[in-house]
Amino acid sequence: MTGSQGALSDPRPREAATTLPVYGQLPFVPVSATGCDIVTTDGRHILDLYGGHAVAALGYGHPALIGAISEQSSQLLFQSNAVALDVRARAAEQLTKIAPEGLSRAFFVNSGAEANENALRMACVVTGRSKILAITHGFHGRTAAAGAVTWNSQKWYGFPQAPFDVDFIARDDCDAARELIDRDVAAVIFEPVQGVAGAFDLAHDFVATLRDCTRKTGALLIADEVQSGMGRSGWFFASEALGVAPDILTSAKSLGGGIPCGAVLCSDDVAPHFGPGDLGTTFGGGPVAAAAINAVIATIESEGLLHNVREREAQIREQCAVGPVQKIQGMGLLLGLVCDRPAVDVRDALLEHDILTGTSADPHVLRILAPLVLQAEHVDRLAHTLESIATRHTKD
Repeated sequence: MTGSQGALSDPRPREAATTLPVYGQLPFVPVSATGCDIVTTDGRHILDLYGGHAVAALGYGHPALIGAISEQSSQLLFQSNAVALDVRARAAEQLTKIAPEGLSRAFFVNSGAEANENALRMACVVTGRSKILAITHGFHGRTAAAGAVTWNSQKWYGFPQAPFDVDFIARDDCDAARELIDRDVAAVIFEPVQGVAGAFDLAHDFVATLRDCTRKTGALLIADEVQSGMGRSGWFFASEALGVAPDILTSAKSLGGGIPCGAVLCSDDVAPHFGPGDLGTTFGGGPVAAAAINAVIATIESEGLLHNVREREAQIREQCAVGPVQKIQGMGLLLGLVCDRPAVDVRDALLEHDILTGTSADPHVLRILAPLVLQAEHVDRLAHTLESIATRHTKD
């Protein structure tokens, strides 16, 4: 292979030359993956504890998911919502079956940001109000409405104005929630576990206060479970763990196990406000995405992955508060390892040992977003490596 051919085979300079440079990228190139194992172009085997931003619910190459995608692709690759599809009907049936109580209707979209965008719009339509409350440090997406309710989005927002009035409730401040949630508010949007913020799990009494105040004032409660949902919390949805039933819930990321898809779930009280033409999407609810949703739900149930997530969480909490890790927050396999040094340094040190983790908006919190099929030996490896990092850091 000549030098020019070798350069062309590396996607990094080619991407740099042809795409917008808006992503920081890690120093390896994946070529294949199985389970929680990523194989790179230079032959490394990397333990993936980040799951492509919490997307790879079943890990990589799971036969149930690959089979469902392959079979559906060969039968019917695409049709829009202009026609009814059995595979879409089954996806809606299965998704509403596992949803928190009262969420009986589904609207399929393509991503978490699109799901949140539609949820916020629906809240304004249903209530006739024009103010949204969000929680400090929360992240909901980079589109117009979702970005407007994302904490500190003014750094990158770019639009000349938000589509509605926005204010923020200090997280876990029940008094602030009671003061701010009034009859001018269309909705309060919250993440049960704030993913980008470093897997910060909101307090039960705070979320209960949000539910109580929204009911009293006629505002809607929107649970953004784009990152915490689809089994990642050890429940299908983290709202269940908190004992709260929202009026609207959004899902994406793990929903399709790697196929782009999202969903808005709503109650029978919300659904009657919408008819033909009120909401729309070209690709949302496509047959391949619907088949992937069905496969992910069926596999989580048949392989007992909710139980596995809870076991792996307990193991991580027991074994991994070592080395640079001072404490562990979050829920299930949406965990934040609070470090005694910059999390980026710990991430890089782990990657030197072929373990992939993620950072967060909190500079001292390392995120774990591992596939739900994570095994005990994977956690053992993480714990031992964290110990070795601390030892080396001390010697240096």
